[in-house]
Amino acid sequence: MKNGEKAVRKGGASEELLLFLDYVSIEKGLSKNTLVAYERDLSRYLAFLSGLKVRSLSFVTRSQITNFLMKERERGLVPGSVSRELVAVRMFHRFLTQEGRLKEDVTEALEAPKLWKRLPEYLSVAEVEEMLKAPNLRKPQGIRDQALLELMYATGIRATEATRLNVGHLSFGQGYLRVLGKGGKERIVPIGAAARKSVARYLSRVRPRWLKGRAEEALFVTRLGRRMSRVSVWSLLKKYAESARLKKKVYPHILRHSFATHLLENGADLRVVQELLGHSDIATTQIYTHVERSRLKSIHQKFHPRP
Repeated sequence: MKNGEKAVRKGGASEELLLFLDYVSIEKGLSKNTLVAYERDLSRYLAFLSGLKVRSLSFVTRSQITNFLMKERERGLVPGSVSRELVAVRMFHRFLTQEGRLKEDVTEALEAPKLWKRLPEYLSVAEVEEMLKAPNLRKPQGIRDQALLELMYATGIRATEATRLNVGHLSFGQGYLRVLGKGGKERIVPIGAAARKSVARYLSRVRPRWLKGRAEEALFVTRLGRRMSRVSVWSLLKKYAESARLKKKVYPHILRHSFATHLLENGADLRVVQELLGHSDIATTQIYTHVERSRLKSIHQKFHPRP
């Protein structure tokens, strides 16, 4: 077989893959577990190429390999596993090139996996709305909880930042919130009308009742009049996710990620989102560029004369 022909096939291992596994087993002396992992990773890789109707490894491009690794990441693989897959793919192509079965090793200039971060899970707009409707507004705790959820989604603040908020950080008149982020770094974030309404209801109906005249700076307090903890915020997030019957795994940052994703989906500039989230480096914000790519693709398909 020449130049990687018939190396891409559905079901079973290709001749190239079997030769490679023999090579790494005998020449490299890899453990049985590593061999099993390489066989599994490369079988998925070849199946992916087969799905693209790539006739042989001679026609594989760098972008196709990158797309495979991105798909693996999107299906939930941790960065370490993606890194292992890239190592396997590189070794596979290098081996076939050295054996004269491929003329060129297309993996030489591939991007290092350390630059890839797992895409954050986020809620759809409909899922967020269901979660925001879950608190029972007939109860004081429900009024507070809805105010907290609304504010977190409206501003993208972290759970820890929400617990650090004081009443003095709010400016209803000008419609913004002063947030103290990591390292004491301060940022100003606008507050939407829905969040302002929920927070105002909490401030007028619930907080004074729980404080009973005691002085307290904290914006969000417990029924005992004490500042809420990050753990309590996490607990209520899980509680209302279950009430809303959300199927996605909910974690403390999910409203923050949803905030950023929905802004980008509706045309916000990445630099603006960086400022709102309080990221010192835009590289941190670039984990959300999958949204921009999908939006650009949809716009191209909608408006290009030959989509």
